[in-house]
Amino acid sequence: MTPLERFLNYVKFYTTSDEESDTVPSAMREKDLGEYLVKELKEIGLEDVVMDKYGYVYGFLPASKGCEKSDAIALIAHMDTAPSAPGENVNPQIVKYSGGSIVLKSGVEISPYEYPSLNKYVGQELITSDGTTLLGADDKAGITEIITAAEYLKNNPDVKHGKIALCFTPDEEIGRGADFVDIKKLGCDYGITVDGGELGEINYENFNGAALKVTVNGVNIHPGSAKDKMKNSVLIANEFLSLLPQNETPAHTCDREGFYHVCDIKGDETKTVISIIIRDHDKQKFENRKTFAKECADFINKKYGENTLVADISDSYYNMGEKVEDKLYIVENVKKAMENCSVKPYIEPIRGGTDGARLSFDGLICPNICTGGVNFHSVREFIPVSALKKVSDILVELIKLSV
Repeated sequence: MTPLERFLNYVKFYTTSDEESDTVPSAMREKDLGEYLVKELKEIGLEDVVMDKYGYVYGFLPASKGCEKSDAIALIAHMDTAPSAPGENVNPQIVKYSGGSIVLKSGVEISPYEYPSLNKYVGQELITSDGTTLLGADDKAGITEIITAAEYLKNNPDVKHGKIALCFTPDEEIGRGADFVDIKKLGCDYGITVDGGELGEINYENFNGAALKVTVNGVNIHPGSAKDKMKNSVLIANEFLSLLPQNETPAHTCDREGFYHVCDIKGDETKTVISIIIRDHDKQKFENRKTFAKECADFINKKYGENTLVADISDSYYNMGEKVEDKLYIVENVKKAMENCSVKPYIEPIRGGTDGARLSFDGLICPNICTGGVNFHSVREFIPVSALKKVSDILVELIKLSV
């Protein structure tokens, strides 16, 4: 099976995770792809292939004879797709790109004016959706590239390697992908998540992240007799949001600059709930942001009464850079592997997080590399066909360098 055929199979699985669910995985449909991957890995000849009760898929390639002391590497990707765009009935298209805007079947355009990086792909075959859904390269491209690399190693026993573990997780897109990874089962020296963007990207820094849930408890009464009695929770919620720095949002920041991002708001006069994420690369600035949010909540409560506004803050992940610093040889090996495959590497801090961020703090150092995909979480998502094979080649080269 070619990488393209493999990828086109995977993206047709409906695996959107559900942030409102308390189950693991959050959507049982994620297990449909998991079961398919278990069957495929067994057919390739990997050992100890299993999907556990949480929907995590594992498979192993034992070290080549004489390479038992080489680095054991875990290759990790996630099966779910983001809830931020439709993920059901993905209908992939292959476009020979000759320049200008790509008009998808739905009428949606991928324009080089909005997305200048598109100009780099003139003359290449690009995979898109039909414009009604996302494509799912995040992260089914990563799964494709990992399995293609594992199949190559299995079919070419002359290529020496240490122990290789494969792990495919559910629920990464809703921040739960690392919750039940069995690091002991993986038994590896380090991991690589294949969950990044365009070819050459390497990430070993990410945001410190926290989730802020704001619940505003109002007092409702008939508007005809509401004077000095009503506390409209929608208006109080709006007042709380107005206290946050207006220029510190995703739309006003870049690089290592942090932000407050309002993701969702639902409510009426009696109760309003706001979901906010807090992000910053710098640990102290991250802590300062959380403190400021609490101070804003205190201000509202002093004005309107105790427990008018309840602010629950929970940390999601931390900047893995402080952990990867101790094993920067991994990053150097990744850079060398890319150069050996005629790909120019570039290091970029992630304005988000990966499973690898959590895993790095749980004991498995885990930088992230590219999939080749562009415009993730969007109906304008695409990936060059050639990237699927190229990233697979990079993984094989990295494994060779680790012997």
